[in-house]
Amino acid sequence: MSKNVHHLLGIKGLEKGQIETILDTATNFSELLQAPVKKTPALRDITIANLFFENSTRTRVSFELAEKRLGADIINFSSSSSSVKKGETLIDTVNNILSMKVDMVVMRHPAPGACLFLSKHINAQIVNAGDGTHEHPTQALLDAFSIKQKLGDISGKKVVIVGDIKHSRVALSNIYCLKMLGAEVMVCGPATLIPKHIEKLGVKISYNLDEALKWCDVANMLRIQLERQDQRFFPSLREYSTLYGLDLNRLNKLDKEITIMHPGPINRGVEISSDVADSQHSIILQQVENGVAVRMSVLFLLAQHKL
Repeated sequence: MSKNVHHLLGIKGLEKGQIETILDTATNFSELLQAPVKKTPALRDITIANLFFENSTRTRVSFELAEKRLGADIINFSSSSSSVKKGETLIDTVNNILSMKVDMVVMRHPAPGACLFLSKHINAQIVNAGDGTHEHPTQALLDAFSIKQKLGDISGKKVVIVGDIKHSRVALSNIYCLKMLGAEVMVCGPATLIPKHIEKLGVKISYNLDEALKWCDVANMLRIQLERQDQRFFPSLREYSTLYGLDLNRLNKLDKEITIMHPGPINRGVEISSDVADSQHSIILQQVENGVAVRMSVLFLLAQHKL
């Protein structure tokens, strides 16, 4: 019997059954989002604070929409326009918000482990919306949900994650999630952007995109995290794009059809060309749509203590 979790701090803290519960519940919410009335009062007595200490558009809007669809009361907080700029600490900021009787905190923070730190100091439930280069659990869950929706099952599927693995919280959460659900996982990119000892997580490594594409059923293309890099990891974006950029020419060389994903935001013409991003191979827009249903599922299950 799996132990209930009070927070969603990362995929690593979940068991397979809990991931499956999230995905199954997301299916129900996905159906609700297609209905004429897209709202449910499931969380009408819950107050959720969205704390974003890092810039975000897609994740913040997705969580906000999920919260509104569930009928929750919402407080939005952005560090760029707050007392954090004046030197206020993370705990001071959160305690001030909690004094407003907040039940749940959705937080993005540049420091790895910030959500875990917070969970030990405050009573509210914490949902990690991305902590530094550590984890981004709801992105991995919506990616898994999107693969399952497209291919019917995840177990036995071959998924390659391409690009800046070293600085990507999406890559780490995806590896944990996909491996737990029975997928084979490969990482592909320049040697300078593949972390040492990553094979200990049970993944294959390739430095050749064409070979990786021949192997996989699904290619998840990551952007280069220039804002997290304090040195040059490859000569130029043009060279990176030549070696690791996905375009129609590369896809057309394959003797099979593969599914293309991207967590966004897309650097068109770098890791993926526009004609691939907008092609029938791509499920990028479905990922965005599924993000709302998956985040509804996470918030609902945590609030109801069913996870």
